[in-house]
Amino acid sequence: EVQLVESGGGLVQPGGSLRLSCVASGFTFSQNAMTWVRQAPGKGLEWVSSIANVGYPTSYADSVKGRFTISRDNAKNTLYLQLNSLKTEDTDMYYCTKGWGRFDLESQGTQVTVSS
Repeated sequence: EVQLVESGGGLVQPGGSLRLSCVASGFTFSQNAMTWVRQAPGKGLEWVSSIANVGYPTSYADSVKGRFTISRDNAKNTLYLQLNSLKTEDTDMYYCTKGWGRFDLESQGTQVTVSS
């Protein structure tokens, strides 16, 4: 059974930073690409970033390119998303998913709120 547990969200001021984590279990993490997606209340899922199983290549949505960095530690079965220069429009629930560009939610997500 695939299990994904996100953490690291919170309330931050515009321009601030957060680091999200996603701990995976129930599958061979090192053999799978991973993805971050986000969703605002009442809106659809938005793809944020994906990373290949070995850590490269990576890909980003234009809205976060240059501000967010995706990475992974296969020894720890953990996916990361470093969020810098946060904007109010980055306020969303963030989810990690298994696979490249996949939107299959299998977790609770972590809330990021950017507000002054």
